[in-house]
Amino acid sequence: MFRFAHIEYFYLLALIPVFTALVIWLFVWRKKALQRYGQLSVINRLLPDKSNSKLILKFVLMMVTWGLLVFVVAGPQTGSKLEKIQRKGIDLIIALDVSNSMLSQDIKPNRLARAKQSISRLIDKLEGDRIGIIVFAGKAYTQLPITTDYAAAKMFVATINPGMIPTQGTAIGDAVDLAINTFGESKKNKALIIISDGEDHEGNVLEQAELAATKGITIYTIGMGLPEGGPIPVYNGDVLVGFKKDKEGNAIVSKLDETLLQRIATIGKGMYIRATNSETGLNRIFDDINEIQKSEIESKQFADYENQFQYFLAIALILMILDLFIFEKKTFWMKQIKPFN
Repeated sequence: MFRFAHIEYFYLLALIPVFTALVIWLFVWRKKALQRYGQLSVINRLLPDKSNSKLILKFVLMMVTWGLLVFVVAGPQTGSKLEKIQRKGIDLIIALDVSNSMLSQDIKPNRLARAKQSISRLIDKLEGDRIGIIVFAGKAYTQLPITTDYAAAKMFVATINPGMIPTQGTAIGDAVDLAINTFGESKKNKALIIISDGEDHEGNVLEQAELAATKGITIYTIGMGLPEGGPIPVYNGDVLVGFKKDKEGNAIVSKLDETLLQRIATIGKGMYIRATNSETGLNRIFDDINEIQKSEIESKQFADYENQFQYFLAIALILMILDLFIFEKKTFWMKQIKPFN
């Protein structure tokens, strides 16, 4: 496979016809200027060493050299052909709750930060599986479409924060519905991991879980939080300024709703795990996911390209050196050539 790394430099080739037109104009202007002094046949006899053919040859060499230098800066590269690789894996979507209640610090350093750390470690263990990320609060959004680009997945996980969704709440049902649409009609085995404190404010999540189950999606749930719960911190930038309070001025305590998350996992034929300060449970879920029969996923990749500009540069240098040894005057051997005598 051959390519150019910077094809935009090929616009410089458009200067060749410009240079050509300029040289033609100079030849015409020179001819007209000489005609003012007399007949050209007489003038040519007075300038026996003048060689138009050498001027033309030098110009052609200059233009070829210019073209080769354009090829050099365009970055010619060669690489292996496009290959199709069969890899086995499943389609996995992680739906992460990013509501303000996930900032509660009953799970250290807080629920959301601990979940992000665990997701990042899970991505390091993936081999052949495709992963997608959904974030939800009052609404659900696709943070990362399903992909095998694990580096990109970790980068997107690192950027997740509660401020990315202005609508507060915990719409788990919307997250499940979005996951169903993201999976689409894929025939591969599918798994959805919901990480939340379980405080759903919409109420349609069980119906959506049943619909997902009919489409072959296995649902796992992880409860982020402790039964006793914790207050919801309020930040001004990165500075903690207090805790969220109700109308009476009492601190609002966010508690884990295990019952809902357990029912979702049961309907989805998966499992529920409660996170603790020692583990989130993602490793146990990953072990269970590995037991799922994995489908073949076709992917495409290129080997690294290698630069090949040196060949064009070498030819350009040779032509430049050759141009130095071509003089505008006729040489002794050229003077001996008299085809009309």
